[in-house]
Amino acid sequence: MPGNDRGSYWGYLAGRFPGMIGSLISPGRWKSPVCFADYALDNGAFVGFDEAAFLKLIEKAKRHKPPMWIVVPDCVGSKDQTLKLWDEWEPKLKPLGWPLAMAMQDGMTPKNFRGDIAFIGGTTDWKWRNLSMWSDVPRFHVGRVNTNRHLWQAYEFGAESCDGTGWFRNPKELPPLIRFLESVSTNQPQHQTPQLQLT
Repeated sequence: MPGNDRGSYWGYLAGRFPGMIGSLISPGRWKSPVCFADYALDNGAFVGFDEAAFLKLIEKAKRHKPPMWIVVPDCVGSKDQTLKLWDEWEPKLKPLGWPLAMAMQDGMTPKNFRGDIAFIGGTTDWKWRNLSMWSDVPRFHVGRVNTNRHLWQAYEFGAESCDGTGWFRNPKELPPLIRFLESVSTNQPQHQTPQLQLT
């Protein structure tokens, strides 16, 4: 899920790899979902939670196909605040009928997990140092995955999905992503750079 980017390269990859490319839509960055790709809703906490914008995002999503999940409001890097926010927001969001993602923050373990999918957030060092402990959680998503090494790491530990805004900022970064998608979709390593015109 390459962040909010839905340009031509996103469309190319979504068409070439059906079911493997989606979008994570943040408050204030709405783009109507498309029929051929799934999407999920973020809460925008990483850049500063805006309750009004979050609620507006929900209202827009109600007029379209349901999202894969929605991230319940959290506090980046804070276990205690995130648990408190979960208790506040979960009863408000549950009636939507959408799967709820709990953002896992520094100090949290699978024992703290509630909801339908664990969204592995937190500070960068904590996230990658502790990613292996989420392998036994049936469904988890990894946030802010912007390198080839981390993409493979998330996949090998069993992540259902991941997001990252860096892949489409510079099209020259796309060949490693395409090789990853080719390898995962065929279960065979791909050694040839795809013939995608990057200008």
